[in-house]
Amino acid sequence: MPRRPSTVAPEPAAASAAAGSREVSVKLTLEYDGTRFHGWAIQPGKRTVAGELQAALETLLRLPVELTVAGRTDRGVHARGQVVSYDGPPPPLRNLNALLPHDVAVLAAEPAPPGFNARLDARSRSYLYRVHTRRWGPSPFEVGRALWWPHRVDLGALQACAAAIAGEHDFTAFTPSGGYHRRFERVVLAASWAAGGEQTLEFHIEADAFMRHMIRVLVGTMLEVAGDRRTLEDFTALLAGAPRSAAGPTAPAHGLYFLGARYPG
Repeated sequence: MPRRPSTVAPEPAAASAAAGSREVSVKLTLEYDGTRFHGWAIQPGKRTVAGELQAALETLLRLPVELTVAGRTDRGVHARGQVVSYDGPPPPLRNLNALLPHDVAVLAAEPAPPGFNARLDARSRSYLYRVHTRRWGPSPFEVGRALWWPHRVDLGALQACAAAIAGEHDFTAFTPSGGYHRRFERVVLAASWAAGGEQTLEFHIEADAFMRHMIRVLVGTMLEVAGDRRTLEDFTALLAGAPRSAAGPTAPAHGLYFLGARYPG
């Protein structure tokens, strides 16, 4: 993936000054297109968001950097407001973006309270899932950006499912079995379906925490309700700790976006 052409002259003096400055906790906000990434986390021999960001920061700051992320994303998942923290000097934002590839952009770099941790300090996280409903074929502008679903969809049924999700429930049915989690109760602070534009539906959800594939299984199961292949009563019964086998399929990763995290204050 080509790097952005730099519109500013190299500033080694600025980088040296940053490297020599007092170490602080730094909060980064970034967006990325997950299509060509193997997810957030660094993996040997694979292109990841963390790998690209860490390499750019260490090149710019001339220091080792250890990143902490608010919400790890899987392969193909996008982000519009991902939050990352590290301890070190803050980066010159324009220079940092000049070192990053075109499918990652840092929107803000700001000092954070001492010891700030993007993952542990988050009080809630928000996600969006996009569904493209054009019947005769997917839009080329939505390929890799939304799930193409050329089937019957009852928006009212989706909205009823979202209303049932709000509150504290046991989401065992909506995450893979196999020991990924020890606790399956989560508190959903908000959940809603709405039209996101012409022939596009959007599912917004905010919760105190999420489990692996939880949103994607919720979406896959809700679409069964919206297509009259499952009843609303059947869906709500799943929220009492039913096994994974009782819920619907896992929706594809490319429709999912990490929107942001909420912190104290």
